[in-house]
Formats: sequence, structure tokens, C-alpha cells
Amino acid sequence: MTKYNSTAKSFHWLSAILVIGLFAAGYWMVDLSYYSEWYQTAPYWHKSVGLCFVAITLARLIWKLLSTAPPIEGAAFEKKAASYAHYFIYILLFTMFLSGYLISTADGRGIEVFNWFEVPGLGSFIENQEDLAGQVHEYAAYVLIGLSSLHALAALKHHFINKDNTLKKML
Repeated sequence: MTKYNSTAKSFHWLSAILVIGLFAAGYWMVDLSYYSEWYQTAPYWHKSVGLCFVAITLARLIWKLLSTAPPIEGAAFEKKAASYAHYFIYILLFTMFLSGYLISTADGRGIEVFNWFEVPGLGSFIENQEDLAGQVHEYAAYVLIGLSSLHALAALKHHFINKDNTLKKML
């Protein structure tokens, strides 16, 4: 196998768009004032898209388990680094999902997803849950965007410097 299948590519690029888009939206949202017309709308969309991203990521992991992928190219340390980076990206994603949930449901209210359904809230488990979860969410977001950037730079390095098939496998 020399390329990822179209489903794996779709999951990858959709995830990339969602990571960048949700990061940008979150970065923008923290500065909204109470009087902004987006004060309630932006978090609603951020939460709805974020919860859809949870489902996409779970489907992606199931697909990853059920399908085969082309081998990782590069030196031994690059292969190991790529493998660890992918695992860490998934850990960061689930950290983001869980911390976002804990922020949004600390008051006991559920999360409405595009008026399709509501994810129930379980309330607060610890004192200042929304603040602590908010800090975890923020730091994890910065680490995720940083690691995702390194991931993209590594793919470009493989393409332009190593001149191997790494980037082409996902295009």
C-alpha cells in the first residue's frame, strides 16, 4: 500500500480543518464582551462543532483499527517520533473534548448540538471545575496547534528535503 484510502484522507483533512477552525474560534471567543452579538452564538457553534468532532474522531479511530495504512517513511527516530506524535495528538484531542465538556456542563446544564440533540450535563465534580477545565482546555489547545504545526512541517520536510512519498500519501 502506497497511499492512504479516501476515507482516511477525508478524516485527516476534516480533522485538520476542525482543529484549526476550532482553535481560531476559541482564540477569538475569549475576547468577546458580554455585549457582543456573538457572545452566546460563538460558544454555541464552538460546542456543537466540537461535539461533532468527538464523533468524527471516534469514527476515525475505528476506521484506523479496521483498515491498513501505508508504512511510515524516514529514519528510525523519525518513525518513532511520528508514531508518538500521532498518539499524543489523539491524547490532546480527547483532553480537549473532556475539558470542553467539563467547562460547559459545570452548571449542570447539557450541551445543545445544533438543535439536533442535547448531551446531558453531569454538573460539577470539583470546586472551580469550569476554571480548571478552562485552563486545561486552553493549554491543551496551544500544545495541539503547536504539535499539529510540527506535524505539517515534518510532512513538508519529507516532501521537499527528503523527497519521499510521505506527503503524497495523504494528498
